[in-house]
Amino acid sequence: MPGKKFTTTSGIEIKEVYTRPSGMDELPGEFPYTRGIQKDMYRGKPWTMRQYAGFSTAEESNKRYHYLLSQGTMGLSVAFDLPTQIGYDSDHELAEGEVGKVGVAIDSLKDIEILFDGIQLKDITTSMTINATAAILLAMYIALAKKQGADLKQLSGTIQNDILKEYAARGTYIYPPEPSMRLITDVFEYCSKEVPKWNTISISGYHIREAGSTAVQELAFTLANGKTYLKAALEKGLDINVFAKRLSFFFNCHNNFFEEIAKFRAARRMWAHITKQLGATDAGAQKLRFHTQTGGSTLTAQQPMNNIVRVSNQALAAVLGGTQSLHTNGYDEALSLPTEAAAKIALRTQQIIAFESGVTDTVDPLAGSYFIEALTDELEKAAQVYIDKIDAIGGSVKAIEQDYIQQEIAASAYEYQNDIESGDKVIVGVNRFTQEEVAATNVFRVDDSIRVHQVEKILLLKKERDNNAVNMALQGLKEAAKGKQNLMPLILTAVECYATLGEIADTLRSVFGEY
Repeated sequence: MPGKKFTTTSGIEIKEVYTRPSGMDELPGEFPYTRGIQKDMYRGKPWTMRQYAGFSTAEESNKRYHYLLSQGTMGLSVAFDLPTQIGYDSDHELAEGEVGKVGVAIDSLKDIEILFDGIQLKDITTSMTINATAAILLAMYIALAKKQGADLKQLSGTIQNDILKEYAARGTYIYPPEPSMRLITDVFEYCSKEVPKWNTISISGYHIREAGSTAVQELAFTLANGKTYLKAALEKGLDINVFAKRLSFFFNCHNNFFEEIAKFRAARRMWAHITKQLGATDAGAQKLRFHTQTGGSTLTAQQPMNNIVRVSNQALAAVLGGTQSLHTNGYDEALSLPTEAAAKIALRTQQIIAFESGVTDTVDPLAGSYFIEALTDELEKAAQVYIDKIDAIGGSVKAIEQDYIQQEIAASAYEYQNDIESGDKVIVGVNRFTQEEVAATNVFRVDDSIRVHQVEKILLLKKERDNNAVNMALQGLKEAAKGKQNLMPLILTAVECYATLGEIADTLRSVFGEY
């Protein structure tokens, strides 16, 4: 249409045709890693195919994990319910109606033992989407690995542990920013010595995007948060060439195919320069490694089978963008937790891309596309404007305290919704190509009665454990929290005595307060 302006979802204007831009001679595996962090990328081995799972009780989730592993999943990704995420046991009054609903309920080490029953932690990598209580859940995982006789130096996985995006976008924080940052850097320090292969933080753009940000804002705010974590660790005296290797990122992937690919390429390049400017000289400390999840907020309850196409499009963009790990959503997730059938199709989507499409045969196959190269530059430029503004405010913590990041995301979300309602933004099956819907019958529902089951387990646990040992461990943790020593060893001691997650979180609440 003559005169019509085309833009990406971030408002970057798309030209009718592109010509060769400068700077196209970079190589994969070399600074600044625009084209990928490995020289051979997926020719060496494919990305890790993870499926995010966790619901109801540890017993039920354990069955799903065994099923996913039998279907070819390479790593587990654990979803926790809301009470677990904000430090409440299942018997807490605020947990009512939420136990096991959006993830698995974990109240103590006993639940972790059940969750991974029959699974050797030394043989898998596990990603845990947990933030405010990340130190406690990691301690439980380590305690189980010790009971299994695993070599902690070889234990591999990731905790999200990204509290800044909770204040900015998601809301499952407990403590004020300063003690929250202390817990995070305590995990950095502890793991660098005791669990050196563990990724101690997964800096998340996913939830920033789900809250309504644009691709540019997701890129900018995520990297700005990453800078804040780097600086906090440096202030604690940690070596950037050691701890930066254990940082990973977690990005969203939405429907604008080329913008998403360019976003991932720009992220690598920008992070390489950020780490270098802060003193990283080791190549491993300059490389941005990331997990991708397809966009939950892009899924529609209307005509849900269309979501298989959306997820395929997003997964392919993530692969062409060079992801290290990928989760594909189930087509029915706008209606409920994914059914087993939907989870299988989501995994098969990845396997078809990996083994049938041919896109893994060469590194960064879209490199040299005039459009992709120009778009990568444009995304970097637009994201840098935000990062410079956040730096001028005083960093991410200050920008969050001043509501700057939250307001920017809210404005973008409002504009996007207006575009849908006006019809300027087409959502197939929602505001165009609609049809009369038949209510879905095959949906996954979690029974409220599981709270009763969890409460019974807690009561039994408190009868059987050594309560004197628990009280001593919690008192030791409380005294340490008043000072400056690393809290991870004390949290691990409390976990191994079978103190509950809520008891440990409440002990820290009594010192740190709530935000």
